[in-house]
Amino acid sequence: MKTPAAPAIPSDATAMAALRALLGDAPLARDRLIEYLHAIQDARGHLPEALLAALAAALKLSLAEVAGIASFYHHFDIVRRGDAAPPLLTVRVCDSLACAMHGAMALAEQLAQRLGPEVRVQRVPCVGRCDAAPVAVVGQNPVEHASVDSVAQKVGAGETAAPVPDARRLAAYRANGGYALYRQCLRGERQAGEVIAALEHSGLRGLGGAGFPVGRKWRTVAAQRAPRYLAINIDEGEPGTFKDRHYLEREPHAFLEGALIAAWAVGIEKI
Repeated sequence: MKTPAAPAIPSDATAMAALRALLGDAPLARDRLIEYLHAIQDARGHLPEALLAALAAALKLSLAEVAGIASFYHHFDIVRRGDAAPPLLTVRVCDSLACAMHGAMALAEQLAQRLGPEVRVQRVPCVGRCDAAPVAVVGQNPVEHASVDSVAQKVGAGETAAPVPDARRLAAYRANGGYALYRQCLRGERQAGEVIAALEHSGLRGLGGAGFPVGRKWRTVAAQRAPRYLAINIDEGEPGTFKDRHYLEREPHAFLEGALIAAWAVGIEKI
């Protein structure tokens, strides 16, 4: 008996046209790879192999490199030729310690039964909302203190987008003195050594586990040979941490001004 042939991968031209329909005609940049993967995942509900190949070609990267990055993150679903695509909507139930202690395992099982095969229910690691356990994420919409009924209501209403946080906007931040210190730095009213010394005397430390003094870190970086770069680590992947998200959602300009002052003080070229 003849085995049915696997569906053909769309031609390069077809896949590239589909990619451009999603991402637009502007030149693509390698450092935005994750954003492009999110755009494809959000539009299709998965990452088709053909679109990954087209994206790799557009960015002049190998398909192995693009697929390797996509496969690292559990929110991306790579669908290879001949494989069935997952349901368009996924409900993710956090099963890390805080949520597990608040019934996340039973919640996931009950949701799978309640929502049926049209919705995929997954147990996932910490989603950074341990203060509101148990948490489920409907598409991209987090449901805090989740129950079967509250999650089903969001699914039924099609509420899959995360609400926009009530952040302090630029005008309000400036009215309360925001960016004043940064402007003083640019005008030469502050000296880099003065700012670093203030940090050293403040006792401010990092909260990543080592408790490294911030002022000492700035002074150490300033003493290194250029070029220097600043990376802001705000991935809250450890169970029990949700502080960065809380402040970023409410005080984004405080983070931005702090990054700008740090870059000025230690001679950083790029954030």
